[in-house]
Amino acid sequence: MVINSIVYRDGAREEVIDPENISREIMEDPDAFIWLGLYQPDPPFMKKMQEEFGLHELAIEDALTAHQRPKLEQYGESLFIVLKTAHLNEHNHIEFGETHFFVSKKFLITVRHGASDSYAPLRKRTEERPDMLSKGVGFPLYCLFDFIVDNYSDITATLGERINEMERAMFRTEFDRKAVQHVYTLRRQLLALRNAAMPVDEICNQLIRLHEDIISRPLRVYLRDVQDHAHHVVTDTDDMREILTNAMHVNLALVTVQQNEVVKKLAGWGAILVIPTVIFSMYGMNFESMPEIHSPWGYPAAIGGTLLACGALYWRLKCARWL
Repeated sequence: MVINSIVYRDGAREEVIDPENISREIMEDPDAFIWLGLYQPDPPFMKKMQEEFGLHELAIEDALTAHQRPKLEQYGESLFIVLKTAHLNEHNHIEFGETHFFVSKKFLITVRHGASDSYAPLRKRTEERPDMLSKGVGFPLYCLFDFIVDNYSDITATLGERINEMERAMFRTEFDRKAVQHVYTLRRQLLALRNAAMPVDEICNQLIRLHEDIISRPLRVYLRDVQDHAHHVVTDTDDMREILTNAMHVNLALVTVQQNEVVKKLAGWGAILVIPTVIFSMYGMNFESMPEIHSPWGYPAAIGGTLLACGALYWRLKCARWL
């Protein structure tokens, strides 16, 4: 459950501590904060964290339940933030998870649920910036936000190439049920990614405007950069969903046009076959007063008239592009 539990003082990494025995000296040190990383912790452990850090019981309940919408809530002097994480698996399907943040001036607790890339490389890169890390929990919080949103951007870039291939494949006259199903599934995934990225803008906006004790003035520009990236993700997902919708409509239109062409040809040949059917059926009724029935030229005349009428109708339909 515990991935990391590290104290940072004056921008430098210091000791690893047991999260169940948080030193009050560290919590009261104005130059130190704790960055605790958890993965799918159980209720007893989170109950202990509630006691150690003074967390609100409603926030603890949400962190244990998961399946939360992205949000920012304030409980006393600490914040509870939820962001959706996204991961592209080997089948190019988006898997979603969640990261919950408990944030105050003295601690940053991350609780991961479901699909998510490891934050270990991010922590290492953050520790290489002691000048920024000395500004408090705001900088690692920004780094985590940026990491999550950059994952969104990487996914949209990868899916963009796949969508271009799917778009080219949809410009065919054959109806492919599997291709249409893939388009529909991808549109649903893009919608979920859009819904994950859209609240990031408002969450960052609240951090910038209302929580200067956590996001100091020098860090505001970094969160605005995260907002910009999230906005691009929303725009890109909207564009890709529109492209997929249009490609699907074009494919269905091409299939419909092709079916109409087949129907026109069948109707044209059916009209031509009506002529010999009518003529021969009349001569097959064996009436004594049939015209030309006693003439030696009656049979050739009937055959010739039939062929002439069929040829004339064929030429007319050919000119009308029905055949």
